[in-house]
Amino acid sequence: MELWIDLFGEHQILDHASAIAFQVLKALVPLTLLGLAILGALGQEKVWRQTLFPGIKPHVQPATAHAIDVAVQKIFTSNSAGLIAFASFLVIWYVSGSVRAVMSGINQIYEAEERRSWKVRYAISFSLAIAIAICVVGSVVVVAAGPALARGGAVGVVVSIGRWLVGVTLLSLAVGLLVRYAPAERRSKRWATAGSVLVIGAWILASVLFKLFVAHVANFKTATGSLAVFLVLIGYVYTSSIIFLVGVQLDELLREDARRGERGVLHVLFGYGR
Repeated sequence: MELWIDLFGEHQILDHASAIAFQVLKALVPLTLLGLAILGALGQEKVWRQTLFPGIKPHVQPATAHAIDVAVQKIFTSNSAGLIAFASFLVIWYVSGSVRAVMSGINQIYEAEERRSWKVRYAISFSLAIAIAICVVGSVVVVAAGPALARGGAVGVVVSIGRWLVGVTLLSLAVGLLVRYAPAERRSKRWATAGSVLVIGAWILASVLFKLFVAHVANFKTATGSLAVFLVLIGYVYTSSIIFLVGVQLDELLREDARRGERGVLHVLFGYGR
């Protein structure tokens, strides 16, 4: 554990996670808008009625639930093409900021000096933002639309399982693109696996715990509960950012140990023999 404590301090993982989380929080609003606009354009309003809204309604005041539903219905009845274009622009703009925050965090973990010009960094960040937005929005839409599309029987089982496989695949692609192209110095693709698995697995676990807390513990109907919504969301995004950077750090330790001919993953995870 001392190894990881030292790495957290040396590479300022918590500070970089805070910067990434702040940028991600700014991107959540246009991401949500884009996802809803896409559902409307595809004629899948039932995903909101049957899956998303029923999960929100019991946890907020009736007036708040009504206001949320009215806002979403307004999105569905708006010009889909114009709304998608506007939301896409905002998503790319804000997600690119998240990518640049990731660049700084990975560069420090890799102990790599940033020599790329601002033009190159911005071009990379905008390109990655487009790819990541497609993966994240696609993953959320596929997972959310699954229950509404399932009709029972064998087809329903295939859809229920397939939506999670597609969602995880898209998220893995987003993580792989970030790890591969965001840092100033690229690493061998061979060592971009264990950390990616850790990121996706830990993120899914954190998401499940977050969902259980929201569904069965949190009470957002009180004055303090309304504030807790933001605190819980911030904590979730911050935890996800830490998970991502820890995964990158794990990959880097595995790469260094393989280069020196040292032993396996447990030594890297817990610092044995270092």
